[in-house]
Amino acid sequence: MNILSKLAAGIVSAALLGSTAGAAELTVGGKGFTEQLIIAETTKQLLESKGHKVDKKDGMGTKIVRAALENGEVDLYWEYTGTSLITFNKITDKLSPEDTYTRVKELDGEKGLVWLTPSKANNTYAMAVRKDNEKTNGMETISDLAAAYTEGKAVLMGTTAEFPKREDGLLGLQKTYGFEAGRANVKPMDLGLAYKALGNGDLDVVSVQATDGLIAAMDLKVLADDKGFFPNYALTPVVRKEVLDANADLKDVLESLSAKLDDPTMQRLNGEVDVEKKTVEEVAAKFLADSGLK
Repeated sequence: MNILSKLAAGIVSAALLGSTAGAAELTVGGKGFTEQLIIAETTKQLLESKGHKVDKKDGMGTKIVRAALENGEVDLYWEYTGTSLITFNKITDKLSPEDTYTRVKELDGEKGLVWLTPSKANNTYAMAVRKDNEKTNGMETISDLAAAYTEGKAVLMGTTAEFPKREDGLLGLQKTYGFEAGRANVKPMDLGLAYKALGNGDLDVVSVQATDGLIAAMDLKVLADDKGFFPNYALTPVVRKEVLDANADLKDVLESLSAKLDDPTMQRLNGEVDVEKKTVEEVAAKFLADSGLK
């Protein structure tokens, strides 16, 4: 190769590298609980392995991270279909998982937010009890729990800070099942602390998320949602349209991760952090390696 050919090749290589190196930094958002911390870190590591510069901003509340996405402070994060349907778009119709996704994709699309292909991980809410508690022994359904409150029993409920204030949480649950837990019986707290309190008898029931690793680890009973209140909460990457348009590979990268996620996978990853006490960073790195994504 003569010197002109080498020079030309060098210019092409520099241009190709520059297209990635010069790309704007992507800001990945996330909420403040284990699953969201894991998925935000996994997304960060995956995008960095594909040459992107990434700034991670996790630990936020649901409404805060959504507002950050809408105003451009965050470029993408993983949201749940049911959360967008009810909390952000105020749709209370009972919809199938497929119709829920279609509706939020359409409504959020009008706001410049693109819902990519959803994962099979459905992190819906659930109500969990111990199997050795006289206050909840015999309960099989949320209707049974509602009956206990209606009868005036002091069943102490642990929840996240958000759950009592959400229409897809305690507010809607009480309307659908016709009960009032009463302020004295509802104890908002960190979910990890709630599990611990349930285990040692300081709580009787906890509003959990279906992919939590501690459900199996603690051998808890999940009460059947016999009136079908809780909607589908498919974990899905959501990206600002202008960011997606400016990054040609972003859709394929994020959807490659989405395709690897389901309930058993998320329960296992959540359990590695919450039960086995591994760091979010090492869990994310091992999952990407084992999945062949990185």
